Amino acid sequence: MSLPQNAPLRPLPALIFASRWLQLPLYLGLIVAQLVYVWHFLVELLHLVEAAFGSEKALRILVTAVGYSPDVQITALNETIIMLVVLGLIDVVMISNLLIMVIVGGYETFVSRMHLNRHPDQPEWLGHVNASVLKVKLGLSIIGISSIHLLKTFINAPNYSEKVLMWQTIIHVVFLLSALAIAWTDRILHPIGASHKDTH
Repeated sequence: MSLPQNAPLRPLPALIFASRWLQLPLYLGLIVAQLVYVWHFLVELLHLVEAAFGSEKALRILVTAVGYSPDVQITALNETIIMLVVLGLIDVVMISNLLIMVIVGGYETFVSRMHLNRHPDQPEWLGHVNASVLKVKLGLSIIGISSIHLLKTFINAPNYSEKVLMWQTIIHVVFLLSALAIAWTDRILHPIGASHKDTH
């Protein structure tokens, strides 16, 4: 005999189901981390602008931040430093995007619906997000972040040892293979034809 659709849960199932709200402080903590990344982005951008206008102090901070050896003497902002700083800013943006994806998608999937269907700014991907889709998107985002780190390293290769270059490349390839494995597993478990059939 099936229970009515709106029948109240028994105490133990209700307690277990309500435990999903324990994840709320985790998502709020990620929002705080997002604020830290915004502050870091603004500080780095300010240093770049100051260095462009001739600030030696800002230039030294940027040179250290992009991984140059402390004994390297750089007296003016050059294209390589600008490129490395901009890549660092892009890296911050991509990690920030990853945080938003985890916060919004994770809350919607595992905690509670946000009822954004009629909101004009609802993310396009949120309408069909689930745990599997979220894992694939997170994997692709991590690959993007790893690619930026690897590009920064190769642009500034003289300041890194061959061992560092080798391990960063290996780790990037491992991330890539892991994301492909996750996507392939999701494709097997949720074939496109079956998913399309379920939506009708």
